[in-house]
Amino acid sequence: MDSSTYLDEDRHRSGRRFARRIYIPRTIGLGTGFFCVASVLVMQPISGWWWLLLVANAFIWPHLAWQTADHAPDPAQAEIRNLMIDSLMGGVWIGVMGLNALPSALILAMICMNNVGCGGLKLFFNGLGFIVLSCLLTLGLFLIPLNLQTMPSQVWICLPFLLIYPTYFGLVSYRTALKLSEHKRRFMHLSTRDGMTGVYNRRHWEHLLHGEYDNCQRYQRNATLLLIDIDHFKSINDSFGHDVGDEAILAITEHLQLTLRITDVVGRFGGDEFGVIMSGTSQESAIQAMARVRDYLDEFRLPHAPHFSLRISVGVAEFDHNMVSYREWLKAADVALYKAKKLGRSRTEVADIAA
Repeated sequence: MDSSTYLDEDRHRSGRRFARRIYIPRTIGLGTGFFCVASVLVMQPISGWWWLLLVANAFIWPHLAWQTADHAPDPAQAEIRNLMIDSLMGGVWIGVMGLNALPSALILAMICMNNVGCGGLKLFFNGLGFIVLSCLLTLGLFLIPLNLQTMPSQVWICLPFLLIYPTYFGLVSYRTALKLSEHKRRFMHLSTRDGMTGVYNRRHWEHLLHGEYDNCQRYQRNATLLLIDIDHFKSINDSFGHDVGDEAILAITEHLQLTLRITDVVGRFGGDEFGVIMSGTSQESAIQAMARVRDYLDEFRLPHAPHFSLRISVGVAEFDHNMVSYREWLKAADVALYKAKKLGRSRTEVADIAA
């Protein structure tokens, strides 16, 4: 299945969720709105087919709208069309009531609230246009006299609509806001974390390194940067397979997280390379921390390669205020790591900043 098909399926599912989200508010709104309109129509001499249309619009249309959107090729577009039908019918009932003040205002508010919540200002103005047009046509075609005054009994009948629908709409909006917040949190996690290890990915880790460099320059703080490489990682993959290679990467990650401080920033810098930012730490303390990691690794064995010992090479670069950018700091650690690998691996080398 190609990517365009996946996108179409995702758009279809998203459209169905959109239609489902509107289904219950529409059912509640039109159900309670029925009594608002009915409280006015009982006081007017109208034909029985208006009552049939009102019952169908209030109690049948919400379910029909959901079914048509759910089975449409483009559910989102079908639901937008349904919202315009809601607007059109809202204008009709406002016209049939002769612009009776309170019920008309409540219906207008409900429809506008829905349209703004579902499609922003564009849908709001489109819906408002349908409401005004259908209202004027209803008044003109059926010669309905104006009936602006709301009776006290009608006020009491409209109260449930005034209380129930805005409360439920607020609840739906609150739940949507919570979901969006959770999706944002997950997106932030995915965009900053390495998918395999859960530590920071290179892009975000470098962003944090840049911030640490700026803080050290501004506040005269000390920090040490480490670059760590798994020795002979290609041989692990070639000899034992990529699954064991993944186990090695995860093992190094776990040992770093267990050994280092919670404030030390660990990132996966490459396939088998890690970076660590140790804020407020001298290079001597950083070297000691790496010695503890090596002690852990001496006792550790990979589950599917028990005879193989994990070893690491480390490049250490302490922050120097003469560095002109964080990239120079990173380069110093990288040179130290290259030196460690060149001198036989399984060792820690310190960057020669003066050089």
